[in-house]
This record gives sequence, C-alpha cells and structure tokens, in this order.
Amino acid sequence: MAQTNCALKLDDLFTYGQYYQWDDGERWELIDGVPYNMTPAPVRRHQRILMRMSLIVGNFLEDKPCQVYFAPFDVRLPDFGEQADDDVPTVVQPDLVVICDEKKLDDRGCRGAPDLVVEILSPSTSRKDIGIKFQLYERHGVREYWIIHPSEESLMIFTLGQDGKYGRPQGYGRGDKATSTVLEGLELDLEEVFAE
Repeated sequence: MAQTNCALKLDDLFTYGQYYQWDDGERWELIDGVPYNMTPAPVRRHQRILMRMSLIVGNFLEDKPCQVYFAPFDVRLPDFGEQADDDVPTVVQPDLVVICDEKKLDDRGCRGAPDLVVEILSPSTSRKDIGIKFQLYERHGVREYWIIHPSEESLMIFTLGQDGKYGRPQGYGRGDKATSTVLEGLELDLEEVFAE
C-alpha cells in the first residue's frame, strides 16, 4: 500500500482484492472498505496473553471439529453470501478466532463469520475493538465476542442473542473462571491467562 499512499484520499474505499496485493510489509485491516494500519506490533504482555489463550483453547479443541487460529489470520466478511472475494470490503485479523464450519476455511483464511472472536485491547486498537469491531462482529453474526483488557486483567464475553444483537456481557476478572456458550465445556482460568 505504501506505493499508493500519495494518491490515497480520505474517502477512498478498498476491497479485499486490492488489500491482497499490498506488499509494504505492514499489517492492515479493512472495515467496510476503510483501511486501518495494524503496526506497530503488539507489546509483549499482549503477545503473552494471546499465546496462553491459543494454548488453552487449542488444547480444549483437540479432537473436536472446531479449529483455532491466531493473528495474523485473515477473516473476510462479505456483505452477502455470493459476493466475489475481490469485492469484499471487510477483512480483519482478530487476535484469536474459532471456526466450527470447515467450509468457511480456505488457503487465505476464513470467509464468513467465525463462531468466536477474541480481541486483546491495546492503546492503539481499543477504540476500534470496543466500538467499530463490536458492531461489525454483531452485524455479521459472530456468536461470541470476547474482549480482554490486559491492564485491568478483565474479560468481557458478549453472546449473540436470537434477535441478532449482543446482550449484556458476562464480566470476569483475574481469579475467575470464564465459560463459553459456543465452546461448551471450556473453562478459562483467568489467573493462568494473566499470570506474569
């Protein structure tokens, strides 16, 4: 994308077809055609929490049909089912995703809503994760959205209701054991997640 920065206008919208060709060495997300730069890399604590979450969820899913992936991993969210990949205006790289429908997986990542998305807040992404991505995941039908706040050592779990909206979150703190409705039987020990 660096090559096109000089011609970039604030109202320019992009698609996955264009995004896939960017080779500037930086990580990007597109949300409704708007590019968001994902650099610099997350801080060490963020990565440590992500590693622990990946191990816990990955071990839980062993011998189960659902699969877990962590960033960078492209999730394409088409506006409608038959939309060509090159025309998809939204591609995100959540910190961690769980996909239970293997038909959504291909060599480029996931096409369609994951069953569960985890975002770990950082100062540069918290507004986007709490606001824009919350609405995006709700609109596309992500069944559970987990937001981890490292400095507060807390987790909020939003579950999609029958009305297609996220209800009041379940809140957890260090020392609590969080549970999931999507991954029935998973018990997440937050003491282990936040341990130094």
